Amino acid sequence: MTSPSVVMVTGASGNLGRAVLGELAQRPVRIVAVDREHAALEAALSGAGEGHALHAGVDLTDAGAVATVIEDTLKAYGRIDGVVHTVGGFAYASLADSDAALFERMFRLNVVTTVNVVRAAMAPMRAARRGSIVAVAAGAAVKAPAGLAAYAAAKAGVLRLMESFADEAKADAVRINCVLPSIIDTPQNRADMPDADPARWVRPEKLASVIGFLLSDAASDVTGAAISVPGRV
Repeated sequence: MTSPSVVMVTGASGNLGRAVLGELAQRPVRIVAVDREHAALEAALSGAGEGHALHAGVDLTDAGAVATVIEDTLKAYGRIDGVVHTVGGFAYASLADSDAALFERMFRLNVVTTVNVVRAAMAPMRAARRGSIVAVAAGAAVKAPAGLAAYAAAKAGVLRLMESFADEAKADAVRINCVLPSIIDTPQNRADMPDADPARWVRPEKLASVIGFLLSDAASDVTGAAISVPGRV
């Protein structure tokens, strides 16, 4: 019998993370859920069955902490087949209201976490000659509106990282892609933009479905791709 695949999800108790867990729960998958609070992770995984792992309080800007999660995963399951990296940071500020600290914070939350997660996961995947990694960039990485300079620059960094990592890993049959959503329909975004029409935004479940495809064997020839998921924005 083939062992279930093992997929790590960062930000697993967030809006998109929970949608990804729901997508994965439909498959024979062991989930390694990573986020800040243990209780929130338990709640997010409450309907996913048994055999999963929770890692709370992990600082993804700390390369050593991320490496420990991967090491623990390999000890527990003997493999890691997929990673979905949903963690990042958002900020809205005009250039006049921005400073170097804001750009550095966006860089650490978006670029540094991506480097740490992909670097830790890619080595065992390359050794096993299998694996799929999906990161969440943003539509603003391609076309940045006013007020999103720091955020868009960081997400553009994520996009280019994933392209380069994909080119590096493709000879070892490891696929690396990213998705570029517009505004995701979350309670926070609805509260922040009460006059907007959320029906035009991207539902987390729809974005999770695209991510699920990129993880699957159906996407075995897809790597280095930046998949736009704009909704109707």
